[in-house]
Amino acid sequence: MLVMGFFKLRKPAGMSDKEFYTVWQKESEAALEAVKQGAIKAIWKVAGNPWVIAVLDVNVGDDIDHALQGLPIWKLGYQQVVESIDWIPLRPYENWAEDLKRLAAEAS
Repeated sequence: MLVMGFFKLRKPAGMSDKEFYTVWQKESEAALEAVKQGAIKAIWKVAGNPWVIAVLDVNVGDDIDHALQGLPIWKLGYQQVVESIDWIPLRPYENWAEDLKRLAAEAS
């Protein structure tokens, strides 16, 4: 199943720019390797904001927790850099279009 992760990052008070960007650099290296291996289908940095959007292919929800725990930000103890994460399960629009045919036919 494809899920979109929306990650809002922020530099905590008291953290230097060097530390923040160094941690983010390690994270980016791990993410790009995950893209090569196919675990991450696509990844973007939101222009003008310290936010990242990624589409992952997972079998079960547990895979999301396992993926997060394997990221450098978590492994190195920098979870406070992540302000929030929103997970959005994605479904093929073609499947929804098929459901719409049924819904439209059944609607009165």
